[in-house]
Amino acid sequence: MKKYANAILKNLTTALELVIAALLAAGIIIMTAQLILSFGNLTDLNTYPNYDDLLTTCFNLIIGVEMIRMLYLHTPMTVFEVLLFAIARQVIIDHSSSINTLLGVIAIAILFATRKFLFVAFDESERIIFRSNQKVRHVNRLIHANIPYEDDETLLEVLLKKMKQDEVEIGVGACIYFQKFGLRIAKITDGKITRIEVIRSIQ
Repeated sequence: MKKYANAILKNLTTALELVIAALLAAGIIIMTAQLILSFGNLTDLNTYPNYDDLLTTCFNLIIGVEMIRMLYLHTPMTVFEVLLFAIARQVIIDHSSSINTLLGVIAIAILFATRKFLFVAFDESERIIFRSNQKVRHVNRLIHANIPYEDDETLLEVLLKKMKQDEVEIGVGACIYFQKFGLRIAKITDGKITRIEVIRSIQ
């Protein structure tokens, strides 16, 4: 029962996220259209949009677009970009004090340091499942990867050879890593590995 409830809640939250993203996208489209239609007033500082209004609105729209990406991608990089634009907006538009500006610059520096030193390559990845007997050269051509292989080796042969080198125990979920990509055992049937997941870094 708990398993079904979890599945229902997961589907419900995913659907709600998509609805919110769609509503946000619709609002951004309407606001962008309004901004374009009122663009003729840009030279008049007493009407909307003047330069400050234009800058503020554009930053708000960009942050909205990044929030849409965050809602449907669920990756650390999208969260990073939303925070980056939000802090940059505060630094550029809000001229309250030099201390606030300095704090904003420090916050941006911390964000970039976090991205460089705490994000790992496979935080941003593309995952595709293949049959274990799929030829590596075909996989490389299909997903533009660079999995090292010899002659006509299959994914299974490459996986087993690397697992033996790294002394990794065979089992569902076991992974081996190369530069920029990894291979994971996705399915074992009757003691045989039948599906292998290729995890390719897209950073």
